[in-house]
Amino acid sequence: MTVTQSVVTILVVVLGTMVTRFLPFFIFPEGKKPPSYITYLGSVLPYAVIGLLVVYCLKDAAGGGNFAIPEIISILFIVILHKWKKNTLLSIGAGTVLYMFLVQVCF
Repeated sequence: MTVTQSVVTILVVVLGTMVTRFLPFFIFPEGKKPPSYITYLGSVLPYAVIGLLVVYCLKDAAGGGNFAIPEIISILFIVILHKWKKNTLLSIGAGTVLYMFLVQVCF
C-alpha cells in the first residue's frame, strides 16, 4: 500500500466511524422524542447482543468432550459471582481471567 492509499484508507475509516457515532444525535436531537420502535430496539437489542455473543462463544464447546469443561466452569463462576456481587464488570473480568487460567494452565 502506498502512502496515499494508507492516508485515504485511514480517512475513510475515520469518516465512517464519525458518521456512525454522530448521526444518531443529528437524527434524534435531545428535545425530540424518538419513534417508539427506536425506543423498543434500545431496550431489547442489548440483551439480544449478549445472547448472540454467548451463543457464539459456546459454539465450539457444543461438541462436548473436554473442550467444554473450562467454558462451563467459567460460566458457573460468572453466574455465581454476578448473583453475589451484582457487578457486571467484575463478573466479566474475573470470568475472563478464570477462563484464560483454565485454558492456559489446566486444560
